[in-house]
Parts: sequence; structure tokens; C-alpha cells
Amino acid sequence: MEKQQSKDPLHGMTLQRILEQLVDYYGFETLSELIKIKCFTDNPSIKSSLTFLRKTEWARKKVEELYVRTIPEFKV
Repeated sequence: MEKQQSKDPLHGMTLQRILEQLVDYYGFETLSELIKIKCFTDNPSIKSSLTFLRKTEWARKKVEELYVRTIPEFKV
């Protein structure tokens, strides 16, 4: 029996890995322009951003949506 591969682009990705890739690609400055949330503008760090994003569903969704739109850039 063949294993079906998930079509979900976030399958197997942790929020931390998603955020790290976005920060590596865009940097916090550009990220704060793309997604207007305080954790990206005031003393940004992976740790503080993860804390906020884990508690705030709407912000997490915006980060995940940006990641999905950016995936082709990561594969270059």
C-alpha cells in the first residue's frame, strides 16, 4: 500500500521552523512591514514572537499564509 503524501504545505512544519525561515529570508524589518504586529517591530526575537504567535490565532494565520506564499522562494 502506498503512503499518500499530504497536500498541506505546512504538513510537518513547526511554527518555530516557519518563523525561522521567514526571518532568515526577510529579516524582522521587512517581516514587520509585511505583517503589522508588534512582536516583529519592538525588540523582535524568535522566542518572543513564538510566544505571541502561539497565543494569537489571527497572527499565526498571517505568518502561515505568508510562509505558504513564500515557499517557492525557499526552494530556489
